[in-house]
Amino acid sequence: MHVWVEEYYGHLCLLSKTKMPLTVNSPTLPTHNHLDKPRIGGSDDPPPRLYQLWKGRNKFMFGGRLIFGPDYKSLFLTMSLILAPLILFWTFVAKGLIVSFPPRWGLFIISLSFIFTAYIMILLFMTSGRDPGIIPRNTQPPENEDYDSSNLSTEWGTGSQNSSSIIPLTKNIMINGIFVKVKYCQTCMLYRPPRCSHCSICNNCVERFDHHCPWVGQCIGKRNYMYFFMFVSSTTLLCVFVLASCSININRIMNENNCSIWMAIQESPASGFLIMYTFVVGWFVGGLTAFHLYLIATNQTTYENFRYQYDQKLNPYNLGCCGNFKEVFCAKIPNSRNNFREKKSKENSSAGFNVSPYLGRTISAETTSKSVEMEKRQSVDADEIEVVISNHHVESLSRQDDLEERQEMRV
Repeated sequence: MHVWVEEYYGHLCLLSKTKMPLTVNSPTLPTHNHLDKPRIGGSDDPPPRLYQLWKGRNKFMFGGRLIFGPDYKSLFLTMSLILAPLILFWTFVAKGLIVSFPPRWGLFIISLSFIFTAYIMILLFMTSGRDPGIIPRNTQPPENEDYDSSNLSTEWGTGSQNSSSIIPLTKNIMINGIFVKVKYCQTCMLYRPPRCSHCSICNNCVERFDHHCPWVGQCIGKRNYMYFFMFVSSTTLLCVFVLASCSININRIMNENNCSIWMAIQESPASGFLIMYTFVVGWFVGGLTAFHLYLIATNQTTYENFRYQYDQKLNPYNLGCCGNFKEVFCAKIPNSRNNFREKKSKENSSAGFNVSPYLGRTISAETTSKSVEMEKRQSVDADEIEVVISNHHVESLSRQDDLEERQEMRV
C-alpha cells in the first residue's frame, strides 16, 4: 500500500514539473465566453455622435436632426390651444360661412384657414426644433492672454480646478466705438460673445439670447428669433380671422331669424365661444407681437430690455429702424456652430462626457478597463478554484489510504 501511495505522489510531482493539467473528477466550472456577447464601448462599436455626448439638457430626435428644449412637452399644450378651437370652427361655423358667401368664396375662406393653420404649425416647429444659436463648450479654460489692464474688470475668478491660471470674470470689448462688457461662463468655460447669455433651463450659452419661451419649449436666440416673431404675429392674425368669421356667422343668423345677438349665440354657441376665446387670446399674442415690434425697431432683446441696459447709455447695436428690421428679416441666418451628427473619436467619447437624456448611458474608458480587470480576476479565480479542488481530491485520497492502513493494522 505504501508503494502505491509513493507512486501516486511521484506521478503528481511529474505532472507538476511538466506543467500538464491535473485530471480530477470534479464538476466542470462554467466558462464565460465574453466574445459571444457584444460589449458596450468595444472596439467594434461605431463611434458616438455629438448629440449622444451633449452636456446640455436638450432633447434630440431623429438622430440629432431636431433639437428641443427640456420642456418640449409644452408643445402639445400650445398645439392643443391652437387646433382645438379651429376644429370647432371647421365643424360648426364653416358650414354657415359657405352659405353666407357665394360657393367659391366660402370654400376659399375655409381653405385659407386650413393653409394658414398649417403655416403656423410649421413656424412653431421651425422655432422649437432647431438650434437657437448654441455656443459650443470648451473642454478647457482659455489660455493665459496678455490682457490690457484698461479693458479688464476688477472681478476675477478661477477657471477650473485643474487650471492654475486666474481668469478674469469679465472683460471689455469695443463695439461701434462703445465698450461692452462680456462675461466669462464658468459652465461652458468661455467668454460669451456680445449679447450672449447662459440659459439656466437648457444649460447652454445662446448667441443673441432673447428669452426661454415655455410655450415653444425652446430658447429664442439668433437662429430662431425670426421664426418666433412670425409665429406670434401669424397667431395674432389667425385670431383676428376666426373672430371676424364667427362675427359674420352671428350676423347672418341675426338677419335670417330677425333676432337679437343673444338668440343668435344660442343658435350657434360655438361661434359665441370662439368670439370670446379669440378675443382673450388675441390680446395676449397681439400684445406680445407689439412688444417685439418695439424690440426689433430699437434692436433690443427681451433679456436686455428687462435689465434696462440702454436707459442711460447708447445702444451699440442700433442700426436705425430700417436697418434693425433688415437685420432680423433680411439677413441670412447663420449656420449652426454645432454639427450634432458629427461622429466623435473614441478618445473624445470616453473623456467623461455627460450623456443626453434622450439616449442611454455611455460607457467610458475607465469602465472598460474595469471590465477587463474583472475578466482577469475571474480567470485567476477559476484557476485557483481548480487547484483547490485538485488538492482537496488528493487529500481525500490520502485520507482513504490512511483508513485502509489502520483497518489492516487492526486485522
